[in-house]
Amino acid sequence: MDETLHALKGTVGIWTFSLESVEPSLLGAALELLESSGFSALWIPEAWGREAMTGSAVALAQSTRLVVATGIAQIYARDAMATAAASRTLAAWSGGRFVLGLGVSHRPLVERARRGTYDPPIAAMRTFLDAYDEAPNLSIEHERRVPRVLAALGPRMLHLAATRADGALSYLVTAEHTAQARASLGPGAFLAVEQSVVLGEDRAEFLRRAHEHLNFYTGLDNYRNSWRRLGFTDEDFVRGGSDRLCDALVVHGDEAAIARSIEGHRDAGADHVCLQVLGSTREDVPMLQWERLGAATHGRQVG
Repeated sequence: MDETLHALKGTVGIWTFSLESVEPSLLGAALELLESSGFSALWIPEAWGREAMTGSAVALAQSTRLVVATGIAQIYARDAMATAAASRTLAAWSGGRFVLGLGVSHRPLVERARRGTYDPPIAAMRTFLDAYDEAPNLSIEHERRVPRVLAALGPRMLHLAATRADGALSYLVTAEHTAQARASLGPGAFLAVEQSVVLGEDRAEFLRRAHEHLNFYTGLDNYRNSWRRLGFTDEDFVRGGSDRLCDALVVHGDEAAIARSIEGHRDAGADHVCLQVLGSTREDVPMLQWERLGAATHGRQVG
């Protein structure tokens, strides 16, 4: 296993959109808090906000120990040659603190927002990885190997993640899915799992935040297909999701409850869990919650 990914085994990271509400030059305080709280990695998404490679560079520049990972960089956002060049530069410049997470994204983002053509996911990812591996590069870091994981939910993409990458990142899943993903990947591949959480709050507020969080995702075929494999039905896929879906995908409770969910994924085969803390709004940077969760887990190895 890649050295950077091996160092993430048993650790807890943070996955968040919220830092896009902070001026790029002012991210240092939040990143310092994540580091001092013991989190090992920051996972950066890519949708309608910041471009993933630029966002990673900004985060790497204002942190000292965090691994910065794209979670995920869309293969339709830039060509494979540019992705390979950017990822090698980031990995070299940061001394190995960068992980490239790649994903096929979703049809609405590709065709409506990017005005591209959404191709069959497995074939599209395989073609992109072929081009990435063959991309010419004359920079001094041209031989730099960058750890890469694929956003993967179904067995075919998980197989591709095991055979053409270092492993996978799963998103909006249960511990049952984590066990299935580990079986698909085999014992040697790296498995990172995103876990959405609401720390504290009463049930009504938990459900408000969880439904708001799931509102977009319940409209996407890739997630609905994944949830069907876990036993959910169309009745659970109303916009924002059913209460049952919220309870399954978003952990609600105190620090101990969230620590138990981390342990559950670890017991099921996850190497690394990245928490997505749902604040009162999408723009709310949940620094107090991050600090509380960091104190609860002590940035320690779980399991």
